[in-house]
Amino acid sequence: MGVPEPPVGAGPGWTLVGFLECFDEWTARESPSDDLRIIVISWVMTRYDDPYQGVRRESDYPNLWFGVVPWSGHHGGSVVVCAYWIEAATRTVRCDSFATFRVPRGPDQPRT
Repeated sequence: MGVPEPPVGAGPGWTLVGFLECFDEWTARESPSDDLRIIVISWVMTRYDDPYQGVRRESDYPNLWFGVVPWSGHHGGSVVVCAYWIEAATRTVRCDSFATFRVPRGPDQPRT
């Protein structure tokens, strides 16, 4: 089964639900820098225009999408990721979670 394409005519006006609550939970757990908080919140705002941009669908769940927040690399190999549910019929995007993911190092990469 292929990854579904965004609906034809998908444009501005998606409703974002739960992003601020999930953001607050993530910041309480991770204590990210102010700069990283701005990067993540700026990315969240792009979901309003196109929630499909730069993310991919989880194959086991038809409406669950996830991706790396661009420019969120920090702490020597970590990135911020987000998972959310897209309900195309109601143009609603429901945040599931934010997390910090440590990118695996290759054997030739030094520890930081």
